[in-house]
Amino acid sequence: METLKLIGNTPVYHMEDTNIYVKLEKFNAGGSIKDRAVMGMLQHAIDTGEIKEDSVLIEATSGNTGIALAMLGAVYHIPTIILMPETMSEERRQMIKAYGAELILTQGALGMQGSIDKMKELMDAHPNYVALSQFDNPYNPQIHYETTGKEILAQVPDVDIFVACVGTGGTFSGISRRLKEANPNIRCVAGEPKSSALISGHEAGPHKIQGIGANFIPKNFDEHVCDDVMMVSDEDALAETVAFAKTTGILVGISSGANIALAKRLEKYYPDKTIVTIAPDGGEKYLSVLEF
Repeated sequence: METLKLIGNTPVYHMEDTNIYVKLEKFNAGGSIKDRAVMGMLQHAIDTGEIKEDSVLIEATSGNTGIALAMLGAVYHIPTIILMPETMSEERRQMIKAYGAELILTQGALGMQGSIDKMKELMDAHPNYVALSQFDNPYNPQIHYETTGKEILAQVPDVDIFVACVGTGGTFSGISRRLKEANPNIRCVAGEPKSSALISGHEAGPHKIQGIGANFIPKNFDEHVCDDVMMVSDEDALAETVAFAKTTGILVGISSGANIALAKRLEKYYPDKTIVTIAPDGGEKYLSVLEF
């Protein structure tokens, strides 16, 4: 399992002339922060005997979890099926197939809920199908509590604010819990797409920030560690993704751009505070939708 040694301990990038620190999760083996969550959830399922000799892994995902699950399915030699909305980028689809997983696309208009409903239908028909259920599996945020949050505390001195957009809720909740345990005064801010701001009390809607803003509030989002919620537009997320590549030489994904946009906005209000955010993945999976 040498591949597992390549997950975690990712670098932090200090943005020049700012107090913003960005944890670069593209340096995980599968290229995203979801490697951590899947590793934690899958290892627990194996340890508890939930995964058996004839088991087939199945998961509804917006992309990165599917890539991580396909990769780790290959590592553990477990057949894997991934379901995702047809609106996800072509690069994500091809990466999942590259690891040998089966890919099933669901109607884009139905969002993530459409993929989840199809997954449940297949599981009802196949008793040996096992879902890690990333949106409500407690070992999703737990792995971020144990690893990502711990790493941030070691890498960034005196964190004042942590900001991250919410997808499954695992990253935000797990990291926030670890940070607040170390210092209750750390302010943890959740982000969401402006056009699909459910946490803020608005209705779900279409948006272009792949990987965040499912059309429901996930169970793994822990409101008790959330001090504030901010909204980010598609335009700002895309603009910061492009700008980050051109100013740092580091290509990140669109949700990274969303996080950086929010971090920059926070810095305007709190210029003397140390702000940490996450770049969940690299930008290579989005070249067909980004304009440089």
